[in-house]
Amino acid sequence: MKLLMICLGNICRSPLAHGIMQNMIDEQQLGWTVDSCGTSGFHNGEPPDTRSVEVAQRHGINILSQKSRKLVPRDLEEFDLLIAMDSSNFQNIKNMASPDHYHKIKLLLNYSYPDINKAVPDPYYEGGFDAVYDMIYQACLDLIRVEKENISLA
Repeated sequence: MKLLMICLGNICRSPLAHGIMQNMIDEQQLGWTVDSCGTSGFHNGEPPDTRSVEVAQRHGINILSQKSRKLVPRDLEEFDLLIAMDSSNFQNIKNMASPDHYHKIKLLLNYSYPDINKAVPDPYYEGGFDAVYDMIYQACLDLIRVEKENISLA
């Protein structure tokens, strides 16, 4: 399973999701891969926001090696799941995709709150990095549970 965590700038939410998911993949020895990107190129090549780095480090996760990158068309082919942090980025991904990729595009918090289309709030301006971490952590646990069930049913 190849997962791509996606937010707007790829410096706050998606790097946290990438780091949290990588940690869970390693702990559970899933053999999955995860990456992250943004739908904009605002921060291409930049490291994650220091506040994301700090909250991840407090939980024993190092995201310092990540660099922001923009979603590109080949990502739609290469990844099994394209996980958006909010509905705006979900729509941006969908606008880039062909209809045969739509089934791959998911909202992260739908794994915790099915069919509610709840967004992971962007902490860049409003803060709340600890709350965002907690939301993402729980959703990643739920994503693993759901997708492992889907794999076993296939």
